Amino acid sequence: MIRKMFPLVVVLALMAGALIAQDKSVTLNGYLIDNSCAANHEKDKTFGTWVKTHGTSCATMEACEKSGYGVVVGEKLYKFDDAGNTSAAELLKNTKAKKGLHVKAEGTVDGDTLKVTKLTEVTE
Repeated sequence: MIRKMFPLVVVLALMAGALIAQDKSVTLNGYLIDNSCAANHEKDKTFGTWVKTHGTSCATMEACEKSGYGVVVGEKLYKFDDAGNTSAAELLKNTKAKKGLHVKAEGTVDGDTLKVTKLTEVTE
């Protein structure tokens, strides 16, 4: 009986470990960008540097806002979930930054998507 139950116990333990790993909270410091512009420049060798100069007025244009937002950390883009998109749009409306909106995004990562629980502007 123990031999028959062992594979089940192993599978359940692995599934529990995977669920725990998915719920790990992260804090990402990077630059806010709309997904439309990110798609046009993500393959550029200078993407990580370019995003620091991306205009906030561009990110608030209707097409850019509809595409959603993300945060670029180094050269990696993490797209936001719906809650993050709402927070990003609000942050863009209230920022005084004209280029390169530096943000701290908190939440959980699911693949390339950040499920945002908190998004704040970093003022240096």
